[in-house]
Amino acid sequence: MGIYLNPGKNAFEEAVNSEIFIDKTDMLRSLNRVVRTEQKYVCVSRPRRFGKTMAARMICAYYDRKADSRELFQECRIGRTEESDPGWKWDQYLGHFDVIKIVMTDFFKSGITIDRAIGNLQTLIVRDLARAYPDVDYYDKNDLLQSLQDVYAEKAVQFVVVIDEWDAVFREYKEDKEGQKQYLDFLRDWLKDKEYIALAYMTGILPIRKYGKHSALNMFDEYSMTMPMSLASCTGFTVEEVKGLCDEYEMDYADISDWYDGYCVSDYIPVHKRKLYRQGRYEEHQIQIYNPLSVVNAMRSGVIENYWNETENYEALQQYVDWNFDGLKEDIAVLMDGGKVPIDITGYQNDMTTFYSKDDILTMFIHLGYLGYRRDTREAFIPNKEVMQVFRSSTKNRQWTVTFRALHNSRRLLEATWNCEKDTVASLLEAAHDKAGNRTYHSEAGLSYAVQLAYYAAQDLYTIIPELDTGKGYADLAFIPKKPDIPAILVEMKYEEDADTAMAQIHRQRYPDRLELYQGNLILVGINYDRTVSNDQVEFKHHSCIIERA
Repeated sequence: MGIYLNPGKNAFEEAVNSEIFIDKTDMLRSLNRVVRTEQKYVCVSRPRRFGKTMAARMICAYYDRKADSRELFQECRIGRTEESDPGWKWDQYLGHFDVIKIVMTDFFKSGITIDRAIGNLQTLIVRDLARAYPDVDYYDKNDLLQSLQDVYAEKAVQFVVVIDEWDAVFREYKEDKEGQKQYLDFLRDWLKDKEYIALAYMTGILPIRKYGKHSALNMFDEYSMTMPMSLASCTGFTVEEVKGLCDEYEMDYADISDWYDGYCVSDYIPVHKRKLYRQGRYEEHQIQIYNPLSVVNAMRSGVIENYWNETENYEALQQYVDWNFDGLKEDIAVLMDGGKVPIDITGYQNDMTTFYSKDDILTMFIHLGYLGYRRDTREAFIPNKEVMQVFRSSTKNRQWTVTFRALHNSRRLLEATWNCEKDTVASLLEAAHDKAGNRTYHSEAGLSYAVQLAYYAAQDLYTIIPELDTGKGYADLAFIPKKPDIPAILVEMKYEEDADTAMAQIHRQRYPDRLELYQGNLILVGINYDRTVSNDQVEFKHHSCIIERA
C-alpha cells in the first residue's frame, strides 16, 4: 500500500464503522457500467458537507487490488443485492485495478506555484509506481504519463484514478488564468484517450471549468447539483434515509425536513418512462435531497440547529451578494421572501471569478449549496431554514432595508393591479420611478425600466415578456401566469400623452387577442408619465393609470 498508489480500505472502513453510516455503495453500480468504456470519465460536483470525500474513499477501497475489501463490501448494500441482469455481478471489478488517489488541496496551496505543484504531484506518484514495480524499464521517472504507459506496457495493469478536490486550483488561484489552463491541460494529457485508464473519477465543489463554450476536459460526463442524473440519490441523504434516522434517533421528521431538506435534484429517467415524461405525466425523477453533515450532527446531538456555519463562513456568500451584480439584490430579496427566481445556468464558466450576469452568480450559489434548483422549471430557491439563516446573516446592513422595502412595495403593486386599484398602482409606480437617476428619469427607457423593476415581485408568479409581438404591434409588457388561478396582465406605457391613450392603443391594436387563452382572466393596464409638467406644479412627476378587465 502506497501513499498515492493503492491507498487501501482503511479510510472507508472508518466511515462504515462510524455511529451513523448511510450506505451509498449503490453508486458503484453506476461506475461499474462505465469502467473500460468510452464513458469511463466521471466528474461529480457537490457542495461541501455532501459526502464527496467519503465517496472517493469508497471507490478506492472497492477497486484497489491490494485492499482485500470483499468482506467489507459483502456487508454493504451492493454486496447484498443482485440486479435482474443475469450477467451482472456486484464484485465484477472488486479489487481489479491499481488505484491512484490524489487530494488536490495537498498540492495546490498558498505559496506554491501551479507549475511546481504539478511537478511535485508527478514526482510523488512515480515514486510509488517505482516502489510497486521496481523491475519496469522506466523511460523517464520525471514524466508521470510516460511512467504509467511503461507500467501498462510491461504489466498490462490498468488504473483507476480518483481525484478529490479537483477544483482546488480555481479556488486557491482564482486570478491565475494561465496557471488554470496549464492545470487543465495537464489533466487532459494525463487522462484523455489513455489505454492505461480504466476509470477516471473526479470530485469537487465546482463543475469542470469552461473557457468560452469549450472545455479542455470535454471527455468527462458531469454529475452536478443542476444535473446529477443517475447519481442523484448519491448527492445527499434521501427522504427514506432521513426518515430512517429520525425513527432511530427519535427526532421529529417535519422539523428535520424544514431545516435541512430542499435540494431538489433530477434523477436518471428510466427508458420505459421517457414517453410519459415527454407527455408531462412522469415526475418521479425529482428527488428531495438533504444536507448530510447537518442531518448527522442533528441526530448525534439531538439539537436541530444551524450547522452550516461550522464549515462555511457567511462572509463567503456576502461578498458576492453585496456586489449587487446586474440587480442581484432584488433577486436575493425575492428568494428570502420565499419566492423562486428564473435562472439561466448555461452561461456560468464554473469558476469563482468569471461572471457575465447575475445568473452566473446564482448558478455558483447552486453548486456551493446556497440555493436549490428545479431543472424542470429552471428556477432557483433557498432550500431550507439552515441556508436561510446564512442569507439573513449576509444581509444585515442598512442597504438591504431599502431592497426589502422595495420588494414589499412590489408585492403591494401586484395586488393593487389584480384588484384594479388604479390610484394605488399609479402611486407605487410613481414612487418606483422617482428612484431612477436624474439623467434617465425623463426618458421612455427610464420609465420602462422603472415599471419592470416595480413589478419585480411578479417574476415568481409570471413569465414577464417585454415587447410582446401581438401581430398588430408590440405590447410593452406581458405577464404570462405560471399558475392557472391568477390573471394575465398586459401593460402599455405612454410618455407625454395620457393613460387613456395607452388603453386606446391596447384596444385599437387588439393586443388582448394575442392572449386569447386568458380572455375573462386578463387585466389591461395603461400608464402615462408627462415630463413637460414643470416642477412648481402639483402634477410634477405625476403618473396616471387606467385599468380594465378583459
